[in-house]
Amino acid sequence: MCRMTGVRKAAARLGPLKRVLITGATGFIGRSLVAQLIDSRRFSIRAAVRRESREWPDSVERVVLGDLAPDSDWRMALLDLDVVVHLAGRAHVMREEAIDPLAEFRRVNVECTLNLAKQAAATASVRRFVFMSSVGVNGTATASVPFSEWDNPSPQEAYAVSKYEAETALKLLAAQTGLEVGIIRPPLVYGPDAPGNFGRLCRLVRRGLPLPFGAIHNRRSLVALGNLVDFIVTCMEHPSAANETFLVSDGDDLSTTDLVCRLAHAMGHRARLVPVPASALMAGATLLGKRELAQRLLGSLQVDISKARRVLGWVPPISVDEGMRRVTASQQV
Repeated sequence: MCRMTGVRKAAARLGPLKRVLITGATGFIGRSLVAQLIDSRRFSIRAAVRRESREWPDSVERVVLGDLAPDSDWRMALLDLDVVVHLAGRAHVMREEAIDPLAEFRRVNVECTLNLAKQAAATASVRRFVFMSSVGVNGTATASVPFSEWDNPSPQEAYAVSKYEAETALKLLAAQTGLEVGIIRPPLVYGPDAPGNFGRLCRLVRRGLPLPFGAIHNRRSLVALGNLVDFIVTCMEHPSAANETFLVSDGDDLSTTDLVCRLAHAMGHRARLVPVPASALMAGATLLGKRELAQRLLGSLQVDISKARRVLGWVPPISVDEGMRRVTASQQV
């Protein structure tokens, strides 16, 4: 059974504020979303966490749930809510220890998600469920045409397969119950303290090491953390986001060469790039068993965000250069 901490506001005092539950609230995206909602002063925030957290003011109600499980009881956490933003899940695992990774991804990303959504749909107040999916549902690479929401899904990795299966289950639940489901598929998300490959690339650029990315002519869509958070809030509130799927990005695609140069510029120095052909880098990475990592650095993955612009009137509020500046500024503190 979950337990709640923090200051609870009486329903009569909520007024026009939207009441929102955020799962994965202490994660990379969740922390930034909570901070923005606090700053907006338009939301009553409930944060679902594994263990007690004191990183927010007491106006943020904490719901301590422990680890996600397919039979987790969300009833207390869902009391008197308008919106659920589901960010928690099992993401890319660098050192996989599960005997059956796909089964574990399904347990967390499909079964746990559907359990929460079913309980949300059964409440009298929750109207909308915003689900963080992945551009991996579309596939791992593009050629000449960017991914769009109208593509036939083609998930290649276990993580993406589980996200697609969760999307499918949520759409069926929405049709059966009337719960409004909004699905977001971001590409690589970058921002202060970004995990994974982007964080490693930042550290390499900051050290001023020569990097073999001086002749990479791919095109990749990225999304700044601030842009993604802004888009999540839009999907929480906009009437036309109900029962829709959206791709999201900065709207300014980069080559890996461009990315390194912009990072270095934001750090106040020039990139040290060696012009090694992409084919040679891919061959070397394949020999070292790093083909998947090389594909992320050397291949193209573009997304078309025209649906988000047209349906929601959404424009990325942060430029790529500003996003890079925020990354590097946080590392200098």
